Amino acid sequence: MALTVLCLSFVIFLLLGVPVAFAIGLSCLATFAVEGLPFETAIQMMVSGMNVFSFLAIPFFIFSGELMLHGGIADKIVNFARSLVGHWKGGLGLANVVASTLFGGVSGSPVADTSAMGGVMIPIMKREGYSAGYAVNVTTHASLSGALMPTSHNMIIYAFAAQAASGMIDGHAIKGVSIGDLMFAGLVPVFWIMVCMLVAAYWQAVRYGYPKSVEGKSLLEKFPGWNAVLRTFVASVPGLLVILIILVCVMEGITTATEAAAIAVTYSLLLTVVIYRTMTRQNLVKSLAKASKTTGVILLLIGVSNMLRYQMAYLEIPDAIESALLTATTTPWLMLLYINIIQIILGIFLDMAAHILITTPLFLPLAIQMGVGPVQFGMMLLLNCALGLVHPPVGTVQFVGCAIGNISIGEATKTAWPYYLAIFIAITLVTYVPSFSTWLPSLITGHPVL
Repeated sequence: MALTVLCLSFVIFLLLGVPVAFAIGLSCLATFAVEGLPFETAIQMMVSGMNVFSFLAIPFFIFSGELMLHGGIADKIVNFARSLVGHWKGGLGLANVVASTLFGGVSGSPVADTSAMGGVMIPIMKREGYSAGYAVNVTTHASLSGALMPTSHNMIIYAFAAQAASGMIDGHAIKGVSIGDLMFAGLVPVFWIMVCMLVAAYWQAVRYGYPKSVEGKSLLEKFPGWNAVLRTFVASVPGLLVILIILVCVMEGITTATEAAAIAVTYSLLLTVVIYRTMTRQNLVKSLAKASKTTGVILLLIGVSNMLRYQMAYLEIPDAIESALLTATTTPWLMLLYINIIQIILGIFLDMAAHILITTPLFLPLAIQMGVGPVQFGMMLLLNCALGLVHPPVGTVQFVGCAIGNISIGEATKTAWPYYLAIFIAITLVTYVPSFSTWLPSLITGHPVL
């Protein structure tokens, strides 16, 4: 009865358009009432879920990304990407992919990446004869790399959700997950996602003959030379250094991830206010307001998700799901396929933070039984969650891109399949080729990373 109330009320609230955080909280409270449990326990679970020191990294990472977004860093990255690949067929689309990937590493947020790159590139691409759908899809899908970059606050959320993970894989004991390992694990998948996106963008440009402007030309008629590439790269390096600062601080044990995030904020302020002097008082206030709002939403999701985790443990839902999947199959590759399919479906309806917090305790123990470590599973989960950001009906990133491009979600989705395919390829590689996500952190740390 309680499980029925929990699931049914959650679905009803979502269908009524209630925000995900409130839908989770209200459905949990309804279940508490049916079970006769005290509401004080629900509030205690909610507060304890948010009262975690490592979560201080979340507002710092978000604020650093907002500073980079409003501080003019995007323009310098776009100039570098355009000088590198802007002379090829569909050059603006390819430049958009490279720039979105690089800025994703700076902002750590697909939404911020789409806002920055979309605001700059989509109007230019439309003016130069690229279709609005092409411009939007290139921007939104390439921006998903921000979810796997070292500056991603979603990695902090996953590390918290996976802290109770334990088990044995190939003789190695598993206990939680290292944030440093996660930061390095995302770099190789991000590179190959960018390559797949470049192939998809180039293929569509050739097929549809982009650009279709009156002159039939891109902004760059020919390669500007390596001197121009070097010059624009040097101009973009200060902004990109924030990625290196975070990785070095965490890898060398100089700081914790939280302290590294605070350093990233300080560096971003120095860069945009003192060095570039591109940060205005209005944009600084806007960055603070947006970071505060986003942090509030995420912490609320964390609180109600902890309440939901308590409820699921009380109802023994993880054990029931594990038993059902093990009854369906005990073949590792098929089990991982089932987990990915379920995550892709859930990603259609859940926001990224909620998705991570709800599904990690459900599927990570099962993945460890199948020989998949928490780092590899984290990359699987983040990619599945990222795919949900560009798929309706939730599709936050796609909504932002379509608003900038002034087209409907349906129109953009019609031509999005090559980019979906690129993400599916990345998910498949991470799932079935462990070294795809674990090789680099293992090489850097000098110990096996699973």
